[in-house]
Amino acid sequence: MSEVKVYRIEGFMLINHDKVPVWQKFVKEVRALNEKDALEYVYSVLGSNHKVKRRHIRITSISEIPVEKARNRNIVELSRIKGFVK
Repeated sequence: MSEVKVYRIEGFMLINHDKVPVWQKFVKEVRALNEKDALEYVYSVLGSNHKVKRRHIRITSISEIPVEKARNRNIVELSRIKGFVK
């Protein structure tokens, strides 16, 4: 089984592209098995939360980070879990 890693994805998304277009910077930390899955998750979340199309999202960097460097408390807490019971 593959190990889940933490990725920090930085980029820009185009907000309000019809009237006054503004490129808004974002930083997302996600848990994923590989970079491709992490990128797909970020596209999905930004699209659903902000109604941004994929062509309006520009990724500047994807980096794998250690759990200790994660800023998102939920990511850190999920990484500490060793197992679960039904």
